Amino acid sequence: MSHGEIAERIRLLRKVIQEANQAYYELDEPELSDAEYDRLFRELQDLEASHPNLLTPDSPTQRVGSAPAEALHKHTHLRPMLSLANAFSHDELMAWAERNIRLNPDVATADYTTEIKIDGAAVSLTYEEGKLVTGASRGNGVVGENVTTNLKTIEDVPLVLRGESYPTLMEIRGEVYIPLETFVHLNREREEAGDPPLANPRNAAAGSLRQLDPAMTRARRLRMLAFHVEPLRGSLAATTHHEVLTQLVQWGFRVESHHRLHANLEEVRKRISEVESMLSSLPFAADGVVIKVNPRNLQEDLGVVGGREPRWAIARKFAPDVAITRLLDVKINVGRTGALNPWAVLEPVELGGVTVSSATLHNQDVVSAKDVRIGDWVEVVRAGEVIPQVLGPLRDRRDGSERIFEFPRVCPACSMPVERPPDEVMVYCVNPRCPGRIYEGIVHFASRSAMDIRGLGAERIRQLLDAGLVKDVSDLYRLTPAQLVQLERFAELSAEQLVAAIEASKNRPLSCLLFGLGIRHVGKSVAVLLARHFGTMEGLGAANRETISAIPGVGPVIAEAVTDWFGDPDHRALLTRLGAQGLLLSEPDAVERDGALKGKTYVLTGSMETMTRDQARQHIERAGGRVVGGVTGKTDTLVAGHDPGSKLDAARKRGIEIIDEAELRRRLALTLTTDDGAR
Repeated sequence: MSHGEIAERIRLLRKVIQEANQAYYELDEPELSDAEYDRLFRELQDLEASHPNLLTPDSPTQRVGSAPAEALHKHTHLRPMLSLANAFSHDELMAWAERNIRLNPDVATADYTTEIKIDGAAVSLTYEEGKLVTGASRGNGVVGENVTTNLKTIEDVPLVLRGESYPTLMEIRGEVYIPLETFVHLNREREEAGDPPLANPRNAAAGSLRQLDPAMTRARRLRMLAFHVEPLRGSLAATTHHEVLTQLVQWGFRVESHHRLHANLEEVRKRISEVESMLSSLPFAADGVVIKVNPRNLQEDLGVVGGREPRWAIARKFAPDVAITRLLDVKINVGRTGALNPWAVLEPVELGGVTVSSATLHNQDVVSAKDVRIGDWVEVVRAGEVIPQVLGPLRDRRDGSERIFEFPRVCPACSMPVERPPDEVMVYCVNPRCPGRIYEGIVHFASRSAMDIRGLGAERIRQLLDAGLVKDVSDLYRLTPAQLVQLERFAELSAEQLVAAIEASKNRPLSCLLFGLGIRHVGKSVAVLLARHFGTMEGLGAANRETISAIPGVGPVIAEAVTDWFGDPDHRALLTRLGAQGLLLSEPDAVERDGALKGKTYVLTGSMETMTRDQARQHIERAGGRVVGGVTGKTDTLVAGHDPGSKLDAARKRGIEIIDEAELRRRLALTLTTDDGAR
């Protein structure tokens, strides 16, 4: 064939395959048999391989990618993927709106958008110059998994954007899901093949994205809806979220088709009721409605709560699923801090598309207050991502055979006496060598929010403990592939990958290590506060209770727990071993001891040119300052960017110092070459 004939054949093959994809994915009416589709697809691949000058980014072959990968690599999002706060009633929704109005009175006259909250898997797509560069799962919001080749199998993911009016570098946020009809069809096929059915559409979507073979992902017929844009280089023309959704469609994305614009919250309330009544007819699993303040300038001004949740958006969750089943037994799990956690063994019951056989009972006081007895018929609830919980017993069904649960007086894992500290609801095993505590402690240490050791799950940890290879977390860093391959289910490759993952965790910052050590009362946010304040493990270990408790957000209870932990000789010895094994015992984002803004309180308003508001907050905190959301009598300085909101007027009325971005940079000694996002 001549070059022109080859080009025409490639064009025709692409057209036929794209139409077949549309029939397969969107209409669920396949036009080609699998064999015929595969034959045409292979022909197109061969022609493009022989004539690479004719290969284009939007070819159907680019949606399948390469051969199956051996592992998924991590991807750091250019901007963190935030979570949404939840409201479970109209009153909670109104409270959210009133908080926003107190922060910025302009919100009182703002309009809102609503979108149905799809129960799927969140993803982030990076586009540069209009071309898809990377696709990643949400992960922990900061670091996800690179699933680009799998996302390319989804027809709703444009490989090249339409038009030209887009930022040159941006992240598109979306939700990947499996349509309910497709989910039923997939499970029918799996049952016929003798495979276990998929648990629910959400888990199936997330699992499909993590397949190592893109062909398996394609077979799941995933869909995606886009809902947010994070411009990183270049500007976004849209001034409202409603305009953002329109822009996404113009670029080639699908958005949630039931989204609406509302003049006020009363209209939002009515819309929520409408959506709840149509849940059973939706083609996808949904668990609520997302409400957003529509003007983007107000979104920027309202900002983010604790680096986790945008103030300008909230999820109004629907009533949780409730089921009735029998409580067969109550068991005790010993946590990493020694806490004895009661949990219910249930007669399996279907709840929200998931078979539930266990549920949390929280603590001894909750069991007593609810008067839950072994043998009771109980109500079990599961709302959104919440772990199943026992609401309470159905007392009218009791027949006298039920037994009151007696909380143990000795630890079920080590048989040592337990104690309940004053003013606490938890009962603790105080034996530091308790097998239950050691096991849960290592599980926590290896978790994603702590040291993030990929491949070191609960079963692997149990295996290492049973084999005597690990007695505490420091032993992890002495493991070798030769030791691991002696264990069941460890091949040479998996052993090498686990040792490499453990080695990589040595570079995790101090905040992650502090959280991973399982110090009582030290959660993730407190670990970050401590790490940034003291900068090093040595500095924190030398601090007294008064110094620690004086840190905003810490307090005396946490300070006592921290100093008690560091006062234990065994813990000191553990830190010595970890340091000798090369772990990073410092915090890259530590607060400067004599920072230029030490003790000062700042408020940010408006948009900035050379850094984001979040980057400005990080710089101020690193220099010893504090950033708060609203102007009060304790505010020292307001930093006013472009299009400042009502905070500027409030600062002027109070006579508070007002500076611009350039002055902030001068005080922070930042230059335009500093790695802070400056352009």
